[in-house]
Amino acid sequence: MPDKVERLRVLFVGDIVGRVGRRMIKENLPSIISEYQIDFCLANGENAAGGLGITPEIGQQLLATGIHVLTSGNHIWSKKEVMEYIAREHRLLRPANYPPEAPGSGSILTVTPGGTKIAVINLLGRIFIDYLDCPFKAVEREIARVKEETRVIIVDMHAEATSEKSAMGWYLDGRVSAMIGTHTHIQTADEKILPRGTAFISDAGMTGPAESVIGMERDMAIHGLISRIPKKVEPATGPGQLEAVIIDIDPLPGKALSIQRLQIKERKQD
Repeated sequence: MPDKVERLRVLFVGDIVGRVGRRMIKENLPSIISEYQIDFCLANGENAAGGLGITPEIGQQLLATGIHVLTSGNHIWSKKEVMEYIAREHRLLRPANYPPEAPGSGSILTVTPGGTKIAVINLLGRIFIDYLDCPFKAVEREIARVKEETRVIIVDMHAEATSEKSAMGWYLDGRVSAMIGTHTHIQTADEKILPRGTAFISDAGMTGPAESVIGMERDMAIHGLISRIPKKVEPATGPGQLEAVIIDIDPLPGKALSIQRLQIKERKQD
């Protein structure tokens, strides 16, 4: 029975970027799930298609690898095919603070393979990104919707500013199981359990090309920064990395027991 589960182990995979990121998921995720005895897996997939956006085909490929829920962020609408897909694929979330007219949902209440109810909420920060509805008000609405069904709640806040993500962590402490930051593609070293039992990290990191500028081809990114001439950058190739966090949760109170970073890096081929 679900109420006898003493520990729920959740894997949150940092932003999946392009072909290299998808390959790292395909080649490594099954063994990670087995080795670490993962009960539930979620990942941010908004950069999975060519480094910008996600398509129905790629979404289904990722969900078939063992990912149970895909979160997103400010690039969720970059591929036009996603509009119809996100409206019917409830395992792909868009930030809850988009206007209600946007297709899809900002949260999901689902059940782990072991039978434990779990909720996932997706938010988008407002500092240096898009000016949307208040993420603090949006998360209140989503928590109210799911809290009668489960105390196990995972929040992905896709945001640029660590201050905004830190503030959200403290704001939600004791009311959600984990507040995980995404978007910067740089894994931070500030993982902790907050005083009232919420696991926190400013950014889970990136799953994609290791020798890159946050997943993008280095020379193109550097040239754009120097010249200040707008130019589309492409995802880098070469060896990959997978960055994630593993969170242990006591499912009855919904409190986090531990949080640890995970990094897998490929060696460069000679």
